[in-house]
Amino acid sequence: MAGIKAILVLSFSAVIGLILLVSGCALQADGTYWSLLVLIFYVLCPIPFFIAKRLLDDPDASTSACQELAYFFTTGIVVSAFALPIVLARVSLIKWGACGLMLAGNVVIFVTFQAAFFVFGRGDDFSW
Repeated sequence: MAGIKAILVLSFSAVIGLILLVSGCALQADGTYWSLLVLIFYVLCPIPFFIAKRLLDDPDASTSACQELAYFFTTGIVVSAFALPIVLARVSLIKWGACGLMLAGNVVIFVTFQAAFFVFGRGDDFSW
């Protein structure tokens, strides 16, 4: 039952983050959808971690070079996801209000990712 509650809470949190992102698109009066480019970073974010988890030689080891490299790449992707709305607002492709909504959506989505890795990454049979 606790697993179902975790899935529901994580799903609700992800939906809230996506609503903030889409609200940033709706804030634009001229119908520009540059804000949706952040979705690329949402897809790319967990990939280095999954690859490192597959290539990990000793699962009992506290750290490895492959795992540290995956953390580095994931950090770069997350920072890029936060930098893109600021750059788009700075060059006037989106409004600053849309930038704020996108940044709030980024915070919610990435906290959801972190919570999902914490809840489901405990090494049971269903983890990646």
